[in-house]
Amino acid sequence: MLLPTEPIGSIPRPRALIDAINACGSGSHPNLEPLYEAAVRDTIDCFAATRSPVISDGEQRKYRNFWTYSVENLPNTRPDGFKIPFPSARGRRMPRLTAGPFRYSESADLHLAHALSLARVPLKQAVISPSAMSLVYPEEGILGYSREAFIEDVLHEHVREVRSCLDKRAYKVQIDFVEANLALRLDRSGVLLSSFVDLNNLALSRFSDGEREHLGVHTCCVGDNGGTQDHGLDLAALIPSLFQLNVCSFYLGLPRHADRTALLKLIRQHLKPDHRVFIGVTAPHDPAVETAEEVRDRVIEAARFIPPEQLGTTDDCGFAPFFDDDSISRDTAFAKIRARIQGTELASAILANRGN
Repeated sequence: MLLPTEPIGSIPRPRALIDAINACGSGSHPNLEPLYEAAVRDTIDCFAATRSPVISDGEQRKYRNFWTYSVENLPNTRPDGFKIPFPSARGRRMPRLTAGPFRYSESADLHLAHALSLARVPLKQAVISPSAMSLVYPEEGILGYSREAFIEDVLHEHVREVRSCLDKRAYKVQIDFVEANLALRLDRSGVLLSSFVDLNNLALSRFSDGEREHLGVHTCCVGDNGGTQDHGLDLAALIPSLFQLNVCSFYLGLPRHADRTALLKLIRQHLKPDHRVFIGVTAPHDPAVETAEEVRDRVIEAARFIPPEQLGTTDDCGFAPFFDDDSISRDTAFAKIRARIQGTELASAILANRGN
């Protein structure tokens, strides 16, 4: 295809796995291993059936969710930390750090080698951003463990995780930066967002130019109450800062009810020569499955503003960022992925003919 297409990451877990994790009360119980194995294998097989050129392991093994998988069950935390501001989070919170040092309890690369051994096409890995992890540090500080020392530990853990994924031959490492939208909601001045971008760029500065070619950033606009009325405004305010991040790939969910033309013009304005923008063309939390023709039309619309050589397609966000989210079935998720791939193929053929 002329245009690349990639998933964001998470796929709904099988009901048997969700029930077993709830029954065990822990994501690391040995009785869960056969269920994890089956879920990952089935996810990769289902991706293969869609003819997806790039896949993920569906984040089947990430305990609890995409945001806190790396800090669950740390002995130097309490459960009453920052409240995760997503409708599907159902009041869940981040852990609150009580003492240093800060270390990850689990890294996303932990199960990557096994998933890669099952895959027959490139496999990407999603990781959480340093700016999201910075929220585990309490506002009142920690005696004997300064925020400066904490931030250095966060950067160290993030860089180690990303580099381990690259060393294990992940095709792409996608940094989830969904708290960018939160930053704008908490502080419309943009100061908090700028601090998040600066922190993430500190981590990115520790990678070589060659490594950064395999790094991307994902963000989407999810309202505190699930609403959509101001999502276009959020993304419009976010785009100028987002494109200051020192990566090559950007994965953007475009709100369905926003002024998409205005957003695409803004993306074009801030796009740099080494950037590729993967535009969301399927809505993971809408049970209606897009047709290939609908996807095609969204891609052609985007190509009016973004050069095809800098354009790609993706899903607006993950299908199940929280482990027990079964609002969309696995069958529906893969039907949407199939539509994304088929629609991207249709659009690629049209754009290729225009270029001849």
